[in-house]
Amino acid sequence: MSIRSDGPGNTILEGPVAEFVTPIATLLGDLTRQTGRTPSSTAHSDVTLEAFNVVCAILDSDDRHTDSEIWALLTTFGPKFPTQLGYATPEDVRRAGILNGKKSWLAKPSTLFDLLVAADRRSGTNGAWTYYHLAIALGHYAIALDMSPTETELRAIDQFRSMLVDTLERSGIPRDLPPRSAPQSGGTGPQPTNSPRRATPAVPGAAALTPPEPLPPPESIDALLTELDALVGLKNVKAEVHLVTNLLQVHKLRRERGLPTPDSSLHLIFAGNPGTGKTTVARLLARIYRTLGVVEKGHLVETDRAGMVAGFVGQTALKVTEVFDRANEGVLLIDEAYALARGGEKDFGQEAVDTLVKLIEDRRDSVVVIAAGYPAEMTTFIESNPGLRSRFPKTITFEDYSDAELVKIFEGLCKNNKYEPTSPALKAARKFFAAQQRGKGFGNGRVARNLFEQAMASQASRLMARPKGKTGEAPSPTDQQLLAIEAVDIAKPTALPPSAARLGA
Repeated sequence: MSIRSDGPGNTILEGPVAEFVTPIATLLGDLTRQTGRTPSSTAHSDVTLEAFNVVCAILDSDDRHTDSEIWALLTTFGPKFPTQLGYATPEDVRRAGILNGKKSWLAKPSTLFDLLVAADRRSGTNGAWTYYHLAIALGHYAIALDMSPTETELRAIDQFRSMLVDTLERSGIPRDLPPRSAPQSGGTGPQPTNSPRRATPAVPGAAALTPPEPLPPPESIDALLTELDALVGLKNVKAEVHLVTNLLQVHKLRRERGLPTPDSSLHLIFAGNPGTGKTTVARLLARIYRTLGVVEKGHLVETDRAGMVAGFVGQTALKVTEVFDRANEGVLLIDEAYALARGGEKDFGQEAVDTLVKLIEDRRDSVVVIAAGYPAEMTTFIESNPGLRSRFPKTITFEDYSDAELVKIFEGLCKNNKYEPTSPALKAARKFFAAQQRGKGFGNGRVARNLFEQAMASQASRLMARPKGKTGEAPSPTDQQLLAIEAVDIAKPTALPPSAARLGA
């Protein structure tokens, strides 16, 4: 495939358009045959127009309409339509307003997508999910036309994704995810697993070593984002992770086709109180990084000041290096990172920070670092070394959970452990959460877990204290009694002070 980054002849969209049009046109033909009619001769051109609309909507999302974007549009679609589009220039397209207003197309299902959804609902097929996977891949290619995608474009493709998924879920169509080992984007050619990273030089004598066990296939991006979206609350966090994921997918596409990509840092600051899901999201992000070839293993290593700072001269740098060794080809999460910058003249925390900065640079192709902690204190951490600000360019803020979200977390803990909270129990839990003092150090999800553990213990005590029968023993509880968490099992609002729950990330 001939690839050019700008100007006439840009063919980066050719493969993805063909991969979208051919199977969707076939689906349309199959649907027509099922009704006893002869497939329409315009099916292929109708689906080509659908692909054109997807690309135009993405290109219009940020109102930029660059020359490289328009040349790719003209080169790809001009020969496919019986119009003068193939002879136009970017200036002709701007003057005619061909792209103006196209972004509104992303806000609601197209007629073609609605047709596929209706057929799936009627026949139990998965044509609409096929459309979804191919259309999202095509949208990523459209964003990849420029070396530096805008945040508006990245958010637009996520809006498109959410709209399609919401439509499918409202229609009751089961989710269809690609196989774990399937490529995560459209297009032809090889799909390298670790394209962002440099090759590891060969070590003399390495052939004699026992080879490591093969890693399981990467998970699909759709499956990982679905798992992320299923978390309670965290609306802004989810949006930011989607943004990072879309950017990495676009960069991956450009690298695979020999196109330049900007050198950007993937290290992050997670700012928020304990119990707001920072560790859970970091673990998911590590798996996303693995799928997109940023790291090979995708595991998460957690540490804090105690794991990085020693009490003797020369030992701190070794401890920090050991932590990086364990996190190699994965993600390193440093909890309460600001604590590294605290201490007096004899403290070795600053040595840990300085070593951290050096290793972040030396191992930028094999370890991604996430520094987590209270929002205000993380500023102290960033200012503790001049090199930290450029290495941690993005901060994701984790807000405290609302009372309603804490109730959902509590209910989820119950269900995951085969308990069934009654409606009065959930109301009592909400009153408990509403009475908790909010502020720095509020335990959030840890408060919900503590309440759940207290409710389990309270339920057990209640069941064991039932009146004894004529035999001198209490009758065995029924299955329903063993499952039910009642309002009486929920602690009173003053029973668990917030100080008891200020633990965890």
